[in-house]
Amino acid sequence: MKISQIKINPDPYQPFRLAQGYRAGDLLFISGQTAIDDHGQLVGIGDFDKQAAKAFENLDKVLKAGGSSLKNVIKVTILLKDMGNFNKIVALREKYFKAPYPADTILEVSSLYSPDALIEIEAVAVADEAATWEQ
Repeated sequence: MKISQIKINPDPYQPFRLAQGYRAGDLLFISGQTAIDDHGQLVGIGDFDKQAAKAFENLDKVLKAGGSSLKNVIKVTILLKDMGNFNKIVALREKYFKAPYPADTILEVSSLYSPDALIEIEAVAVADEAATWEQ
């Protein structure tokens, strides 16, 4: 099976010695995406809505770089600093994903990579050219 690293440019994860993700055959495994800009700076400090939108935008960017898209995400893990944002996550899942919705695990954590980070999303997806959805 062919395995390749998914790369974006610029890659704000490079200084941390981790990959944006990997494509193994027709599956993509995406590292946790947060609300960082191209220079690794956290955006939307104190604003969950801005951070969540940026995290989903970053997830979409990495998926596309690997040959997939949000529509072919089959599993997400969402880490929240405050489970009080759960209803917002449900609305965001409806906005960014389409039925059938991905399998999901949502966890509240005491801290993420930065004390100001409020959300992180990791995903598993199928490559666009290999995805055939049954309803």
